[in-house]
Amino acid sequence: MRAFRGYLVVVILALATYTVVVGLREGWNLFPVFFGDMVAMTWPGQFNADFLGFLTLSGLWLAWRHHFTPGGLALGVLGVFGGMMVLAPYLIYASLEARGNVSILLLGPTRATGA
Repeated sequence: MRAFRGYLVVVILALATYTVVVGLREGWNLFPVFFGDMVAMTWPGQFNADFLGFLTLSGLWLAWRHHFTPGGLALGVLGVFGGMMVLAPYLIYASLEARGNVSILLLGPTRATGA
């Protein structure tokens, strides 16, 4: 589990650095570029459509893990729009809360323990 958490920390740092550099060079308005590539039916658009699938799956999992409570739904929305910058810190937190138990990490404490 330490290696997994270490990987997540590396991803957070690398992605944060990359995001700042791109934001400063290209501007902070990602949505027209992201959806524009999809509308143009290009390979970058195909990648963005695939990535959007991962983002929505991540958001659904976050909301599901929290039983679609209002907080869970909010976390899911954050996951969709924040991507790995939301999911990675959440997974570090959840893995610490689960004390390395992968079943609890993936399912949440209630589903994993049947309580």
